[in-house]
Amino acid sequence: MQRRTALKNVAASMGAMVALPAWASNWNQKSIKKIGFLTIAEDEMLAEVVETFIPVTDTPGAKELNVHRFVQKMVAECYEPEVKKTLNDGLASLDKYSQQTFKKPFAAGTPPQRIHILEGLELSDDPSVRAFFPLVKNLTIQGYMNSEYVMTNLTHYEMIPGRFHGCVPIKEA
Repeated sequence: MQRRTALKNVAASMGAMVALPAWASNWNQKSIKKIGFLTIAEDEMLAEVVETFIPVTDTPGAKELNVHRFVQKMVAECYEPEVKKTLNDGLASLDKYSQQTFKKPFAAGTPPQRIHILEGLELSDDPSVRAFFPLVKNLTIQGYMNSEYVMTNLTHYEMIPGRFHGCVPIKEA
Protein backbone atom coordinates (compact mmCIF):
# COMPACT_ATOMS: atom_id res chain seq x y z
CA MET A 1 0.00 0.00 0.00
CA GLN A 2 1.19 3.53 -0.69
CA ARG A 3 2.22 5.54 2.34
CA ARG A 4 0.18 8.56 1.22
CA THR A 5 -3.00 6.47 0.81
CA ALA A 6 -2.47 4.87 4.20
CA LEU A 7 -2.09 8.27 5.88
CA LYS A 8 -5.29 9.53 4.19
CA ASN A 9 -7.19 6.48 5.42
CA VAL A 10 -5.88 6.90 8.97
CA ALA A 11 -6.79 10.61 8.95
CA ALA A 12 -10.29 9.89 7.64
CA SER A 13 -10.82 7.19 10.28
CA MET A 14 -9.67 9.50 13.08
CA GLY A 15 -11.94 12.29 11.82
CA ALA A 16 -14.91 9.91 11.75
CA MET A 17 -14.18 8.70 15.28
CA VAL A 18 -14.03 12.29 16.55
CA ALA A 19 -17.18 13.40 14.72
CA LEU A 20 -19.42 10.40 15.48
CA PRO A 21 -20.05 11.06 19.21
CA ALA A 22 -20.88 14.71 18.53
CA TRP A 23 -23.21 13.73 15.71
CA ALA A 24 -25.07 11.05 17.67
CA SER A 25 -25.13 12.78 21.07
CA ASN A 26 -28.65 14.20 20.67
CA TRP A 27 -30.29 10.85 19.94
CA ASN A 28 -32.86 9.72 22.48
CA GLN A 29 -36.31 8.16 22.51
CA LYS A 30 -38.11 11.50 22.33
CA SER A 31 -36.03 12.85 19.47
CA ILE A 32 -36.73 9.82 17.29
CA LYS A 33 -40.31 10.07 16.02
CA LYS A 34 -40.54 6.48 14.86
CA ILE A 35 -38.98 3.32 16.13
CA GLY A 36 -38.66 1.12 13.08
CA PHE A 37 -41.87 1.48 11.12
CA LEU A 38 -44.18 1.90 14.14
CA THR A 39 -44.83 5.11 16.02
CA ILE A 40 -43.77 5.38 19.66
CA ALA A 41 -47.37 4.77 20.81
CA GLU A 42 -47.68 1.67 18.61
CA ASP A 43 -44.31 0.43 19.85
CA GLU A 44 -45.46 0.80 23.47
CA MET A 45 -48.68 -1.06 22.67
CA LEU A 46 -46.71 -3.85 20.99
CA ALA A 47 -44.56 -4.01 24.14
CA GLU A 48 -47.72 -4.56 26.21
CA VAL A 49 -48.91 -7.25 23.78
CA VAL A 50 -45.67 -9.24 24.07
CA GLU A 51 -45.76 -8.74 27.84
CA THR A 52 -49.26 -10.26 27.83
CA PHE A 53 -47.92 -13.33 26.05
CA ILE A 54 -44.87 -13.73 28.33
CA PRO A 55 -45.35 -11.79 31.59
CA VAL A 56 -42.84 -11.22 34.36
CA THR A 57 -42.57 -14.14 36.77
CA ASP A 58 -39.39 -15.22 38.50
CA THR A 59 -37.79 -14.52 35.10
CA PRO A 60 -37.98 -11.26 33.14
CA GLY A 61 -40.96 -10.74 30.88
CA ALA A 62 -40.88 -10.21 27.13
CA LYS A 63 -41.17 -6.43 27.47
CA GLU A 64 -38.14 -6.24 29.74
CA LEU A 65 -36.09 -8.25 27.23
CA ASN A 66 -37.19 -5.91 24.38
CA VAL A 67 -38.91 -8.69 22.46
CA HIS A 68 -41.25 -6.08 20.95
CA ARG A 69 -38.21 -4.59 19.16
CA PHE A 70 -37.34 -8.06 17.88
CA VAL A 71 -40.88 -8.52 16.54
CA GLN A 72 -40.73 -5.17 14.82
CA LYS A 73 -37.30 -5.84 13.30
CA MET A 74 -38.32 -9.26 12.03
CA VAL A 75 -41.48 -7.91 10.42
CA ALA A 76 -39.58 -5.01 8.87
CA GLU A 77 -36.66 -6.98 7.50
CA CYS A 78 -37.76 -10.59 7.02
CA TYR A 79 -41.39 -10.50 5.94
CA GLU A 80 -43.32 -9.24 2.95
CA PRO A 81 -44.67 -5.65 3.08
CA GLU A 82 -48.21 -6.99 3.58
CA VAL A 83 -47.17 -8.30 6.99
CA LYS A 84 -46.30 -4.74 8.11
CA LYS A 85 -49.87 -3.80 7.22
CA THR A 86 -51.13 -6.81 9.20
CA LEU A 87 -49.15 -5.67 12.25
CA ASN A 88 -50.35 -2.06 11.92
CA ASP A 89 -53.98 -3.11 11.37
CA GLY A 90 -53.80 -5.54 14.28
CA LEU A 91 -52.49 -2.88 16.67
CA ALA A 92 -55.18 -0.42 15.57
CA SER A 93 -57.90 -3.05 15.94
CA LEU A 94 -56.51 -4.06 19.31
CA ASP A 95 -56.95 -0.61 20.78
CA LYS A 96 -60.34 -0.13 19.10
CA TYR A 97 -61.63 -3.48 20.37
CA SER A 98 -60.32 -2.68 23.85
CA GLN A 99 -62.13 0.67 23.88
CA GLN A 100 -65.38 -1.00 22.74
CA THR A 101 -65.15 -3.86 25.21
CA PHE A 102 -63.67 -2.35 28.37
CA LYS A 103 -63.87 1.43 27.69
CA LYS A 104 -60.11 1.82 28.16
CA PRO A 105 -56.95 1.42 26.08
CA PHE A 106 -55.30 -1.97 25.79
CA ALA A 107 -52.31 -0.93 27.91
CA ALA A 108 -54.59 0.09 30.80
CA GLY A 109 -56.33 -3.29 30.94
CA THR A 110 -55.70 -6.02 33.47
CA PRO A 111 -53.95 -9.21 32.28
CA PRO A 112 -57.23 -11.18 31.97
CA GLN A 113 -58.78 -8.31 30.00
CA ARG A 114 -55.77 -8.19 27.68
CA ILE A 115 -55.98 -11.94 27.08
CA HIS A 116 -59.70 -11.60 26.33
CA ILE A 117 -59.01 -8.83 23.81
CA LEU A 118 -56.26 -10.80 22.05
CA GLU A 119 -58.46 -13.89 21.85
CA GLY A 120 -61.26 -11.74 20.45
CA LEU A 121 -58.98 -10.49 17.69
CA GLU A 122 -58.05 -14.07 16.87
CA LEU A 123 -61.75 -14.78 16.18
CA SER A 124 -62.25 -11.66 14.03
CA ASP A 125 -63.93 -11.82 10.62
CA ASP A 126 -61.21 -9.67 9.04
CA PRO A 127 -58.39 -12.00 7.86
CA SER A 128 -55.65 -9.38 8.32
CA VAL A 129 -56.73 -8.76 11.92
CA ARG A 130 -57.08 -12.49 12.59
CA ALA A 131 -53.51 -13.02 11.27
CA PHE A 132 -52.16 -10.54 13.84
CA PHE A 133 -52.47 -12.91 16.83
CA PRO A 134 -50.41 -15.87 15.53
CA LEU A 135 -47.85 -13.55 13.92
CA VAL A 136 -47.07 -11.66 17.12
CA LYS A 137 -47.38 -14.73 19.34
CA ASN A 138 -44.92 -16.80 17.28
CA LEU A 139 -42.42 -13.95 16.94
CA THR A 140 -42.71 -13.24 20.67
CA ILE A 141 -41.86 -16.83 21.56
CA GLN A 142 -39.02 -16.89 19.04
CA GLY A 143 -37.59 -13.59 20.29
CA TYR A 144 -37.90 -14.57 23.94
CA MET A 145 -36.32 -17.98 23.52
CA ASN A 146 -33.44 -16.49 21.51
CA SER A 147 -32.80 -13.59 23.87
CA GLU A 148 -29.45 -13.37 25.58
CA TYR A 149 -31.00 -13.78 29.04
CA VAL A 150 -32.84 -17.00 28.18
CA MET A 151 -29.97 -18.47 26.18
CA THR A 152 -27.37 -17.88 28.90
CA ASN A 153 -29.39 -18.24 32.12
CA LEU A 154 -32.13 -20.74 31.32
CA THR A 155 -30.95 -22.97 28.49
CA HIS A 156 -27.22 -22.57 29.29
CA TYR A 157 -26.36 -22.21 25.62
CA GLU A 158 -22.67 -22.39 24.75
CA MET A 159 -21.49 -20.74 21.56
CA ILE A 160 -18.79 -23.36 21.09
CA PRO A 161 -19.78 -26.55 22.92
CA GLY A 162 -17.23 -29.09 24.01
CA ARG A 163 -13.67 -28.43 25.02
CA PHE A 164 -10.23 -29.61 24.08
CA HIS A 165 -7.98 -30.25 27.02
CA GLY A 166 -4.57 -30.99 25.55
CA CYS A 167 -2.87 -31.55 28.89
CA VAL A 168 -5.03 -34.41 30.16
CA PRO A 169 -3.08 -37.59 30.87
CA ILE A 170 -4.13 -40.60 28.83
CA LYS A 171 -4.22 -44.14 30.26
CA GLU A 172 -2.87 -46.91 28.14
CA ALA A 173 -5.37 -49.49 26.97
